[in-house]
Amino acid sequence: MSTNENLKKTIVLASGNQGKLKEIAAILEPLGCTLRLQKEFFSEEAQETGLSFIENAIIKARFASEKTHLPALADDSGICVDVLNGAPGIYSARFSESGNDEDNNQKLLKALENYPNLKDRSARYICAIAYVRHAADPTPLVVTASWEGFVGFKEVGSGGFGYDPLFIVKGRDQTAAQLPVQVKNLLSHRAKALLEFEAKFVKYA
Repeated sequence: MSTNENLKKTIVLASGNQGKLKEIAAILEPLGCTLRLQKEFFSEEAQETGLSFIENAIIKARFASEKTHLPALADDSGICVDVLNGAPGIYSARFSESGNDEDNNQKLLKALENYPNLKDRSARYICAIAYVRHAADPTPLVVTASWEGFVGFKEVGSGGFGYDPLFIVKGRDQTAAQLPVQVKNLLSHRAKALLEFEAKFVKYA
């Protein structure tokens, strides 16, 4: 199969997050791939039993590919706070009991309430992306990237999702939720990982 044909194929995104789909699709648009959420095909969720972002990304990509018999792309991402020994880390999406963004953010603020100085609230977003051509792919394409910043004291901004309203971008007096989409898609952990993925995918696919 030619490279051009490869670039036009359907890839399952191992996520049910419409915001994530929109963000990833915008960055990968030059590849000409059609990204479709896994919930279009099945409702089960992969068991994220890995101890790292990379392990969980691979688990999710393999699961989606096994269910759909299509190539699959997964990202596992989260926020790691230094004074919390890297927490929430791989548990970022399910940090609170409910797992919704607002409750996750409030739990993180509560965990940091004894740190009144912004310099002590350093954190980074981490993104690991895994792509498999089929469920048993022995050589998944894996890339990782990070985005440095701090956890603020209250939610600011209406854009993005997850911890974006709390994440103050290093070198900017703005949270990730305040950034224009075009700017976020240049700076973010996911953007950097996807741009690296895009460069490698053409040769890999």
